[in-house]
Parts: sequence; structure tokens; C-alpha cells
Amino acid sequence: MLLVLLSLVALSWGAVFPEPAIQCGSENASIRLLKATKICVTGKNNFQSYSCVRCNYTEAFQTQTRPSGGKWMFSYVGFPIELNTLYFIGAHNIPNANMNEDSPSLSVNFTSPGCLDHVMKYKKKCIEAGSLWDPNITACKKDEKTVEVNFTTSPLGDKYVAVIQNNFSTASSSLELSARSKLTRTSIMVPVTEDSEGAVVQLVPYFHTCGYDCIRRKGTVVLCPQTGGSFPPDNSRHVPSGWLPLLLLALLVATWVLAVGIYLTWKCERNRTSFPTTVLLPLIKVLVVYPSEICFQHTVCYFTEFLQNHCRSEVILDKWQKKKIAEMGPVHWLTTQKQAADKIIFLLSNDVNTVCDGTCGKSEGSPRENSQDLFPLAFNLFCSDLRSQTHVHKYIVVYFKEADTKDDYHALNVCPKYRLMKEATAFCTELLHAEQHRSARKRLRACHNSCSFV
Repeated sequence: MLLVLLSLVALSWGAVFPEPAIQCGSENASIRLLKATKICVTGKNNFQSYSCVRCNYTEAFQTQTRPSGGKWMFSYVGFPIELNTLYFIGAHNIPNANMNEDSPSLSVNFTSPGCLDHVMKYKKKCIEAGSLWDPNITACKKDEKTVEVNFTTSPLGDKYVAVIQNNFSTASSSLELSARSKLTRTSIMVPVTEDSEGAVVQLVPYFHTCGYDCIRRKGTVVLCPQTGGSFPPDNSRHVPSGWLPLLLLALLVATWVLAVGIYLTWKCERNRTSFPTTVLLPLIKVLVVYPSEICFQHTVCYFTEFLQNHCRSEVILDKWQKKKIAEMGPVHWLTTQKQAADKIIFLLSNDVNTVCDGTCGKSEGSPRENSQDLFPLAFNLFCSDLRSQTHVHKYIVVYFKEADTKDDYHALNVCPKYRLMKEATAFCTELLHAEQHRSARKRLRACHNSCSFV
């Protein structure tokens, strides 16, 4: 009877709380089932930040590689970053791939540059934080209890704190000016208690845009130069009167020698300036982008050789900077090269199916198979510049035979077009104009930097 009751209890328990069933099987996760890519960015500085985006693919992938043979590339621009911050960037596909297949995720570390970076220092936010301010700090120990800190003030602020740090103690003193001075020299006296020679002095400015978190400058404490001291007695008053004619004669000879030297120097400089000097102009930096289906060996290499030998150009080519592209990423590399280049050339050719396929070949490991197609990214950057009218003057279209601009790239029709080798002379003349524009921009930038902070 007891056994029957236990059986009834077990059956009733199973009816109320059924156990889940488990079925295991293999899953064929291929690129055709790829739905989205999720990207997350974590920033670590004074404050930790975290943000993610999910990018859904509107159409399913049909092949493992692009029709041109290269790998599929995906990029996203939109995460705001702070200066001098370490970021952990991770991206993974949805759904994940099977084990022992292609890795479903990528992760990199990236540290954003600070305001002392050679590019960032000219940005508005960094300029307002004192990136272009040169205080020219000098600190010297006047006596056992005082250190004098001299520096040039900035028109950005009127409060400064000088901090003396050594291995045992820290001393500070502040200075508040009545009005913002314009690059004037001033000093702060800092009282110290320990031996401060060789200690580090840190100048902390206060600007209205960044408070006390502005860029700080450093210097080293040294001994002040001695201003007093004993001097040897002046015995010139006791020179006998017999030496006076000899002194006058020696002074006359010295004056004559000096006059002859000045005359000869002036004559030499006059003769030197009468002959013109030949100045070798710097090379023109040219970034060349081309579609992946173009023949590299018989089109791109030929065109690169022409630029170097006949147009005095320094050519930037993705094929020669594969390592940098892998380290920086294609978008960052292309943006950097666009800023550095004087001209950006879209190289087009409609002669790819007959000559290139027969001579270059399509064997595995060939340049066309392993290269990344940066042409679409460069075209997107061109469209951005076209909307803002900032760097449109840099772009040129060069083609062989007849012009064949695809419908996807019809916006390139606004660029100057040159057909090689029929219009080679006009093309090289266009590149020489880029050098003149570059010299004018340098003069304008120098004037702006020298006139903005007076």
C-alpha cells in the first residue's frame, strides 16, 4: 500500500513541475546566416564610459568573399571619444560561428591622443586648454627657504599655482593677476623647507574653459646665478703717461682693421647676392586609390612610375603600407593619408577584363586576391568633402583609354579628368599647381598662428 502511494505522489509531482527536455545537434553557421554585428567601446580615464551599437545587415550575404575577390569590410564611425583615454573596442557577429571556424569576434585597445599631439594641439579644444602656450619656465633657489619661479603668462587665464615637489615634501604658492596679461613675464615666490635643488616645479594654470584641469607645464629647480661679488681693482687710472700714445696708436690700428673687415664683408655679400641660386622644390605628395579589379602590375605600377619619374611626386600607395593599414585600420589610415597628401587621384581603367586577366593572372596569393579595396572608402571620404567643400580641390580623376565612370561613382564627374598619355603635360601642370597652393596655405597658417594670440 505504501509503494502505491509513493508512486501516485511521484506522478502528481511530475505533472505539476515537468523537467525540460534537452536535444543537442550541430548548427551550420555560415556567412549567409549573418544577421548583425555588435560593437562595444569601453573608455577608462577619470570617468569610465561604456556604449554599444548593433548594426543590422539589410540583405543576406551570398558569398564568403566580395565579387572582386577581397574580403568583406565593415566600418562604423560614430563613437565620441575623449582626449588621452584608453579604449577597449570589441566587435562580434550575430549569430556566433561554430567552434574551430572563423573567429566571431575581434578586440583591440586604442589610446586617443592628448592635446600635446602634433595634430591635436592645433584643435580648438586643445588651444583653449593651453596646447600652444609656452610658459618658458625657469625656477631657481634664491636662498634656503625660497624658490623663485619665472614664467610667461597666457591671455587665456589670470590664475596660476606653482608646485615644488621633491622626494620628501610638496610646497606651493599661487598668483592671481588683476587682468589677463598678454604674454608678459612674471614670477611666483614659493616658500620651501627642505633642500629643493633639483626638485620638479609644476605650473598649474587656471583657464575658464578647463579650470584647473588644463595642460600643466614642468621645470627643474636650479641655483640662482650670483649677482654680487668682488671684482679686481681697476688699475687703469695708474697707467703711466708714457703709455698713452701707444694706447692711442693701438686703438687707431684696431679701428682701421675693423673698418676694412666690415668693407670686405659687405663686398662679399654683395657679390654673393648677385648670382641667382637654384632652389629645389619639395616633392608633391600624391595618394593613389584604385578599384580592386584594376590590373595592379600593368596599370597601377606603370602610373606610379610615371608620377615619380616625370611629375616629381612622392606616391602614397596602399600596397606599400600593408603593415600600417593593419595596425591603424583602413579608415584611420586613409583619413591620415588624405590629410597629408597634396593631391588624391582616382585611377580608373576600363581595360581590366582582357589585358589584366591574361597577364596578371588570378592565382591564389596574387596581389589582386590579397589586397583590400580602399576605393569605396576613398569615394565616401570624397563625398564628405564634396558636401563641406573643404578638400575638393585635392581630387583628380585619371583614366586610360575612354572614361568609364560607373553609376555608383558618378559624383567623380565634378573632378578634373585627365586621359593618359594624351593629356600627360596638362596633368603634370595640375600637380605643380598643388605645390603653389601648399606654399600659400603654409604662409596663411603661419600668419594665423602668429596673429591669433597677441
